[in-house]
Amino acid sequence: MVNTTLQDVALKEDVSYDTLLGILDRWMTTTVDWATIEPFTTLGLDEIALRKGHRNFVAIITAQTTSGRVQLLAVLPDRLKTTVSTWLSSIPEVVRERITTVCTDMWDGYVAAASEAVPAALIVIDRFHVARHYRDAVDSLRKQEVRRLRSTLPADEQSVLDKTLWPLRKAAADLTEDEQFRLDGLLALSAPLAHAYRLREELTTIFTSAHSKAEALERIEEWREQVACSGVTCFASFLKLLDKGQDRITNYFHSHQTSGFVEGFNNKLKVLKRRCYGLTNTTRLFQRLTLDLEGYRRFSRFA
Repeated sequence: MVNTTLQDVALKEDVSYDTLLGILDRWMTTTVDWATIEPFTTLGLDEIALRKGHRNFVAIITAQTTSGRVQLLAVLPDRLKTTVSTWLSSIPEVVRERITTVCTDMWDGYVAAASEAVPAALIVIDRFHVARHYRDAVDSLRKQEVRRLRSTLPADEQSVLDKTLWPLRKAAADLTEDEQFRLDGLLALSAPLAHAYRLREELTTIFTSAHSKAEALERIEEWREQVACSGVTCFASFLKLLDKGQDRITNYFHSHQTSGFVEGFNNKLKVLKRRCYGLTNTTRLFQRLTLDLEGYRRFSRFA
């Protein structure tokens, strides 16, 4: 059953679907077995929609072991603060006391639940979730400026506005000669977008080069002053986000811990959903994910 569908196994092994479910229930627990979990200090909180576009989110709780391996701890029916907090509080005290870092996105329910259940742990807002916000702000400005320029430029000069999405999004070092040409042409026509692009790159540089939280806070404050002086308004919502969560966002600079292990696990989860054409039962989802993660290690003589 590892990394495949029950329907496929039923056909290949000539057994019924219900028989496979019985095997699954006998061999795979429906909740975490703490006796089998390797020691860990980093906890990951994230969510995924069981059905795309329906916002029926379930919370996925994972742990990264000291060896770097990802372990599934829970699939919760929703991402409400009370649900997450109740589960976190159920972690055996000896395990909970070892948790030093909680990596999460900016969902208030996760932050509040972690603060309540594991108050000694450092809560780190994932830098890539943060980057998505300020980068999306520049993308939105690009759309506005392209629309404005198309209404003012002569038709024979508008080709410079074509195919500018990826040149603006990509890192400067990764641009091809044609992409660099298109980016330079666009920024030359729009001073606000040129300012926003420069500010976006400077903030990214802070996240990649600051060596401590104190240094990062100082440089981010300088960046905010530059934004205020530039007259660019596209970062307004991001600045509000900074006002609200700057302390936890800059906790990243303590050890540069990200939610990369969580996002990687979520990709496996999405593959499982597509493979099974949807999987809406959270208990079955927990069993199947655990089987895909642990199956070969636990059951294969070749592992």
